[in-house]
Amino acid sequence: MNGRARKVRSFVLRGGRLTAGQQRALERGWPRFGVEFDARRPLDLHALFGDDQPVWMEIGFGNGESLATMAAAHPERNWLGVEVHLPGVGRLLRRIEELGLENVRLLRHDAVEVLEAMIPPGALAGLLLLFPDPWPKKRHHKRRIVQPGFVELAASRLRPGALFHAATDWEPYAEWILERFEARPDLFENLAGAGKYAERPETRPLTKFEARGRRLGHPVHDLLFRRLPRRPEGAEG
Repeated sequence: MNGRARKVRSFVLRGGRLTAGQQRALERGWPRFGVEFDARRPLDLHALFGDDQPVWMEIGFGNGESLATMAAAHPERNWLGVEVHLPGVGRLLRRIEELGLENVRLLRHDAVEVLEAMIPPGALAGLLLLFPDPWPKKRHHKRRIVQPGFVELAASRLRPGALFHAATDWEPYAEWILERFEARPDLFENLAGAGKYAERPETRPLTKFEARGRRLGHPVHDLLFRRLPRRPEGAEG
């Protein structure tokens, strides 16, 4: 034992075999679209994408279908996707190839560590957290990615006026996210109004999983928060 506290992570690495198509997509696409994690080297996002378009980051893109759809629908934005599960990375790389996308880059690493070490302050125009693991058991709530420290971290990486967008089909987690972001009115404004959830914006694709849930009567809650302008030092609230 070295006495160091074990880091609480918001994910568990699942097993999963790559399909032949995902493996080929990784071999072809990762050198072009993949970014290796390096805690010592913050990203130069303009250099990474080769332009100065605003950058949106999605935490935990799953199989990548929503991210690919958003990137295709909004070529005026750059998209940085972060996911730990290799089959999902391979599937998204295959979709990038199929759709001919150029405005997507991928990182396979813990998204919190990516935000802490590789995203410069005020660099993001948007941050997406779509259907994160709700960790429903009370003893696991500490593993939920949205914690007070995450709210501060997200605020520090979003530029003034930028958007934080979360969506979940687990109502207790929607309430959890709402409470923690509304606890920081100095950092974020709820665009739906205090204590309210937003309508699903057209920019968020309706997934097959979500559509099936809706048919079964499972409500999905969207939460939209705008990063407020930073107050000058010494300014009173």
